[in-house]
Amino acid sequence: MIKIAVLDDYQNIFKQIIEIEKFKNKYYFKIFNRTFINENEVIEALEDFEVLFIMRERTPITKSIIESLPKLKYIMTSGMRNKAIDLEAIKKKGVRVFGTEINSNPAAEITWTLILGLLRNVKQEIDNMFQGYWQTTIGYELKGKLLGLIGLGKIGTQVAKVAKAFGMEVCAWSENLNLSHAKSLGVLPMSKEDLLKNSDIISIHLVLGDRYIDLITKNELAMMKKTSFLINTSRGPIINENDLVNALKDEIIAGAGLDVFNTEPLPQDHKLRFLPNALLMPHLGYVTAENYSLFYSQMMENLEGCLNNKPLREIL
Repeated sequence: MIKIAVLDDYQNIFKQIIEIEKFKNKYYFKIFNRTFINENEVIEALEDFEVLFIMRERTPITKSIIESLPKLKYIMTSGMRNKAIDLEAIKKKGVRVFGTEINSNPAAEITWTLILGLLRNVKQEIDNMFQGYWQTTIGYELKGKLLGLIGLGKIGTQVAKVAKAFGMEVCAWSENLNLSHAKSLGVLPMSKEDLLKNSDIISIHLVLGDRYIDLITKNELAMMKKTSFLINTSRGPIINENDLVNALKDEIIAGAGLDVFNTEPLPQDHKLRFLPNALLMPHLGYVTAENYSLFYSQMMENLEGCLNNKPLREIL
């Protein structure tokens, strides 16, 4: 019987999507629904498993972990890339890695949840209403505001289209910005500096790589308007977290909406949790019933394909 470990199933959703009983004579499943404390705990928990089902960029699958799992043959990850896997170590070990499709629209939708939540003070108003208050803040309209997009790929494009529907102006910057694509969307190309200085709202939509780590530091935050808002639904390390904490505390910018962080789950004592102008979400970008159904169904398809010598969606 093949042993499968399902990691980081925070919501205990795997069993709702996959009929485990149907495979009881073929596979043994163990569900892990909490974050591991350290690598030693990971190794101890997973040393007997041949297959890992993982959510991308949750539990890091490091070189030391890979080298300490003698029975590991296959890793099935959500999405077709996962920065938390040491692919070089995987390659040396001879472990095969497979991915899944992913819907990009949920990330664009959560971006607008953060934008609207910040500009209309939604968290404060809901909290205050439960305390018996009524209309305690004044919000801002989106129409006529300038939205600056750092990244105009699949998700950035969806965000731009919604902004246009709200009557906003939209500009964009990235190192490889497609000018003809921007023009087709009615998006104005800008230098990074001009985008930072002029935008009322800045939203980040980049794939994390070495060149984008600490793309936004105290220098970039100082360029932004005092009344502007910064949104990150991409990856935490793109913004220098300490610099952002200081900018929010000193009101260098008006606020930030974050769905991603350097360390996830975000530590209980993290300074961001205590800032009134930070609207935080626990990395909900891709967490939808539709995406989870896609992830887990295709992970099972991938494994079945491997066992039948008909591999699907192989990454490595």
